[in-house]
Amino acid sequence: PTWLRRLCGQLLSERLMRPNGVQAVVRGIMEGTGAGGAGAEAAAVDWRKCDTVAKILASCPQQCLSLEDYYQLVCPQILDLLHIQDKLTAHQFQRVATTTLLTMAKEHPQLAEKHLLQPLLAPLLRCSET
Repeated sequence: PTWLRRLCGQLLSERLMRPNGVQAVVRGIMEGTGAGGAGAEAAAVDWRKCDTVAKILASCPQQCLSLEDYYQLVCPQILDLLHIQDKLTAHQFQRVATTTLLTMAKEHPQLAEKHLLQPLLAPLLRCSET
């Protein structure tokens, strides 16, 4: 039903914009994917789930006041996905993070550069300047 879809979207959006919300949402959706699966079919399901999660993360929720605010809240959390230490989930989280980064860069290049690419490349730029 429409009311349930709207309510789920609202709850998901609220969770995403909280501290560590991105990681919680990714863990919740990806749970049970890829860890024990084998073969091409399991890998395809894993890729589709990662793409779906990336699309969710790249979409600004209606509850957010502005796209800039959303990127400001969510992008540092997306970059944190690249540093997950747990080997079982690190690969999926990195896949979600890179797919989200690419999606955001295509849809809103200036915001993605400011909130994702500049922080990601800052250490490299510091090294090249000295």
